[in-house]
Amino acid sequence: MVNYFHPIEKDNSVHPTSGTSDTDSSPEQPANPAPLLQLLLFVDKRLSSREKTRHIRKSLQDLKAECDFELQVIDVGEQPDLAEHFKLVATPSLVKIHPEPRQTLAGSNLIAQLEHWWPRWKRSVEEYSIEQQSAPELAPALGDDPKPIYSVACAIELVQLADEVFRLKQEKEHLQEQLQFKDRIIAMLAHDLRNPLTAASLALETLESSQKVKEGQKSRLTPTLAAHLMKQARRQIRVVDRMITDILEAARGTNAQFHIEAKKIELGAICQDAILQFEDKFQAKSLNLATDIPTDLPLIYADPDRIKQVIVNLLDNASKYTPEQGTVNLSILHRTAYKVQVSICNSGPGIPQEDCASIFEDSFRLQRDKSKDGYGIGLSLCQGIIRAHYGQIWVDSVPDRGSCFHFTLPIQK
Repeated sequence: MVNYFHPIEKDNSVHPTSGTSDTDSSPEQPANPAPLLQLLLFVDKRLSSREKTRHIRKSLQDLKAECDFELQVIDVGEQPDLAEHFKLVATPSLVKIHPEPRQTLAGSNLIAQLEHWWPRWKRSVEEYSIEQQSAPELAPALGDDPKPIYSVACAIELVQLADEVFRLKQEKEHLQEQLQFKDRIIAMLAHDLRNPLTAASLALETLESSQKVKEGQKSRLTPTLAAHLMKQARRQIRVVDRMITDILEAARGTNAQFHIEAKKIELGAICQDAILQFEDKFQAKSLNLATDIPTDLPLIYADPDRIKQVIVNLLDNASKYTPEQGTVNLSILHRTAYKVQVSICNSGPGIPQEDCASIFEDSFRLQRDKSKDGYGIGLSLCQGIIRAHYGQIWVDSVPDRGSCFHFTLPIQK
């Protein structure tokens, strides 16, 4: 907050705690012109500063008989931006803002500095007054120059505008990132959705055609094949649903609060169910899936859909990066009395050591994967889900020797 001290008569005193002058102006008296010498006094509320401020105000009052001035007192605690704008490093500080050039006095010997510079300030006022009188057509009437009075107001506006510009720049950058992310997601989604949708469509069309055989003709589909096609269609629809879920979760941002519906679940059954979704994908690349899922695992307390989402994401990455005829391992270890650990490993190219700490960041992708399909959001979602279950997730990797993703979950007690 800025307290303005208006011009006062030379025989009046200025009270340190006052925000206005003691001058009484009656309606019939014309307003006094604003003094040409404009000063700012920056103070704070510390007890040690109050005594210094009082002495400075007393010295200024003594000097007022030599040259009239207008003083504006600014509390740096209430206007820190102004202190930064005037590049102040200590309080109290006295700043001459008019006539230009601006000058700042500060330090323990501020009064001595003021007495030293006062004759020069007085002379600058006289020179400015002569300059104004010599060119009245180019300048406002003497004593009506608004520039000094508006200096602080302009400074406040400049500080506020600078803050607003900075905020708008940040918002612009954020919006541009969102637009770029959206465009990338739309392009990838359009590409990636085509495969499961085509597979589901073919399966359903085959089933439909088998129902349209002419009367008396035997269906070309056996019950076993029909059941397989129906299962295939359902599986591909689940893949599409998972992809859409991932996109929606990513749209909520990295700080999204996951909705967890925890209950007692068998982790082994969740893993087996997730593995079924990748049978065709693993067969297409001749991948070998090795599992180590103990039958005596304790129950865990978690959201089954969310945990399955994590396992599916990790298996999907493993199938994507494991070369043909490679190996994918899924194992569960009852580590302690309080948690179990799930590990999904692949024999792919691995992850550079310097990127292992960043691999779970939102939209992070390895340089080698920039041209490949994918969103860079799967591992970020996995981390959010596991942390929402009070677990941990991490990766161990050796370049050209594969990667192992691990996560832990609490045991139901």
